[in-house]
Order: sequence, then C-alpha cells, then structure tokens
Amino acid sequence: MVKNIQAIRGMHDILPDQSGLWRFLEGRVIGVLDQYGYGEIRTPILEMTELFRRSIGEVTDIVEKEMYTFEDRNGDSLTLRPEGTAGCVRAGIENGLFHNQVQRVWYRGPMFRHERPQKGRYRQFYQIGAEAFGLDGPDIDLEIILLTHRFWRELGLGGLELEVNTLGTVGERADYREQLVAYLSVHRGQLDEESLRRLESNPLRILDSKNPRMREVIDGAPSLMEHLGGESRTHFDLLCAGLDAAGVSYRVNPRLVRGLDYYARTVFEWVTGRLGAQGTVCAGGRYDGLVEQLGGRSTPAVGFAMGIERLISLLAEDGRVPEEGVPHAYLVLMGDEPQRRGQLLAERFRDGLPELRLVTHCGGGSFKSQFKKADRSGARFALVLGEDELARGVVGVKPLRAGGEQREIRFEAVVDYLRTLVGQ
Repeated sequence: MVKNIQAIRGMHDILPDQSGLWRFLEGRVIGVLDQYGYGEIRTPILEMTELFRRSIGEVTDIVEKEMYTFEDRNGDSLTLRPEGTAGCVRAGIENGLFHNQVQRVWYRGPMFRHERPQKGRYRQFYQIGAEAFGLDGPDIDLEIILLTHRFWRELGLGGLELEVNTLGTVGERADYREQLVAYLSVHRGQLDEESLRRLESNPLRILDSKNPRMREVIDGAPSLMEHLGGESRTHFDLLCAGLDAAGVSYRVNPRLVRGLDYYARTVFEWVTGRLGAQGTVCAGGRYDGLVEQLGGRSTPAVGFAMGIERLISLLAEDGRVPEEGVPHAYLVLMGDEPQRRGQLLAERFRDGLPELRLVTHCGGGSFKSQFKKADRSGARFALVLGEDELARGVVGVKPLRAGGEQREIRFEAVVDYLRTLVGQ
C-alpha cells in the first residue's frame, strides 16, 4: 500500500473555506498601506545565507538554530528567508533605491523558521511588513505605529495593547551591555540554561525571557533608559508625545528588546493575551545601521512585521465571516439547452458586472441536487434557468440567505438587477 504524502510538520494548507478571512485581512491591510503611500516590493524567498548572518546576527537563535539553510549545486549557501527586512535592504542597495531618496515599501509572503510548532507559531508562516528608509526623525516612527493602529480599526480588532521602548544608539547600548553583563554575572545561579548561553553572546535578550523564575532578577537589572544620551531621550520623548496627541494608548516597557540584532532606538510591539504564549501580533522598530552594515550608504530606517496567522486566529475567534471570495450568485441550469446556453449567459452577466462573483453549475444533476450545491456554495442568490425560462427570455432569482419569493427578470435587465443585489 502506498503511504500518503502529508504536509511537512509545521507547514499547513490554507483551504478555500479559510482563505476568505485571509483575503479580508490582506485587503484591509493593503488598503491602509496604500493610504499612507507605501509601495509593494517583492523579494525572493531564497537569499544568500550571509545576508541573514550579517543582518540578524551570528549569535541569535534564528541564525544559530532556526534557519533552513542548504548548499545548492554550485556550493553556495542559501537560506529560506526567516524574516523580510533583510531582503528589502538587500534589494534597495542592489537596485540603488537609497541614493538621496526616501522609500516607503511594504511586502507580504511566507517566512521559514525551524521552530517547535505550536498554536500561532509555524515553520512556514506568513507576514506582512513595511519599511521606511531615509528618514531619521521620530515623526516617521510615529507614522509607522499610527499605520499599524489603523490596521486594527479597519479589521475591527480590539484588545491589542501597544508596548514601546528605546534601545538607544549602538554606543549607548554597548555601555549598557557591560553593566548588564556585570549584574547578571553576579546572579548566574538564578539564570536558566538559555540565559546562561546568551550571557556572553546576546545578554539583552535575557531581559525578554518568559521564565517566571527569573522575573525577580530581571526586574532588578539596571535600566537602559539610564544610559541614554540627550538625543536618544529626546527622540523617544517626541515619539511618546506624538502617540499621546494621537490618542493612542501605550505602555513603556523597559524590558522590550526584540530578538534581532539590528534594532536601535525605537522598538514596539502590539500584544494580546488571547493567544497564549504567542501574544505578539505585530512588532518592529528602528534599524538605522543595517543598510550600511550590508554594504550600502548610511541610511536611517524603521519598519514592522506582523504575523498573519495570529491575526487570523483573532478574527476567527471574534466570529468574523467576511464575504471575500464567497459567490454572490449560483446559476442553476435545468435541461440540455439551458446547460449549453448557460455558460454564455453567465459570461454576459460577468461582462456587464465585473465585480459579480457568479458560479455556473457544471455536471448536470437534478433540480434538488443543484440547489443543495448552490446553498453549500454560500451564495446569496440562486439564478434559475430551465427550458421554460430560456424560451421566455427570463432568469429566476431566488434568495438563499434571507426570506423572499423567487422572481423572474428578463435577460436584458438581469445585470442591472444584480447590481442592486451585489451592492447590498
């Protein structure tokens, strides 16, 4: 017996009855990005491994343990992208997008990390993100956060909380790092295995530990805020003042550090308590040194990424049933001549009303069986064409989701009638 081939662990199919929510989310989000003047960029799923080693950081969990990396036939080390920012920066440098220009771009697509699969965390997962290059003031940081705030309004999602912090400049963080390592070294006995590993390589990530047994030692650690220079403080204060003026609630979380090495100054996360351990649905910040680090000219930059699966879970939990992809109407065809003419008639309806989502029945079957399929399709109306209707030049229109009697509409008036129904 041949064994069935199944999806790879941690990678999942998005089926037709699920894709409506995805289309709803993506459509609303892209609409907001258009409002703010961000243009789409599409980068390859595969990149040279060195891109992520140099951008994310050699000693991060992503590079050390989670990347899908292999050698191709030429002996080049390639990696399935674990995140989207590095590819955007590489594309910008390679194509000269940063030379005395401001760029606002957005991207979407699958990312790959070899993690332990659990709710809200997959090995192939989808993100939408945006990046702004060439602006160094807190006003663009504010725009990025206001943009994400507008997403939740457009999606009808409540209960998301904004956390913000600043990591200062590279130099300020280096000074702080020394004091943090000194403090944590005194408390080595209270650190878990993962934190001990990070102590010398990436000590700031210890502050983000979710281990409750380490809460006391983390709470007692020195604060990065105390090591900020005047410019970094002013930048952060202006950002917070902008959020206050916009009426966006937030919490300053001094332990928010993010998991990627390239962040500096502003960092933020939108979090929820509704998804268990995977509570972050959108996160980002400023990464002014990354373009230069990857070989380009010094270019300030800020951006974010958000996990689509986690947002889909929240929408589904709220009972959102968007109509994206659901047919407006299902054309029932009874008899040989209606089946032959039905496809041509359906094309006339689609030509006259391009936004119409119309399923034409194929495969024959009884009147009853066709109506069952019409109902299962989710369509709001059934269009009925039998021998008698065809002879009289009319189509029956029967509501499937609400009350009302079937009525007949002449062929030449069907498009106008459907236009009123589609707009409801």
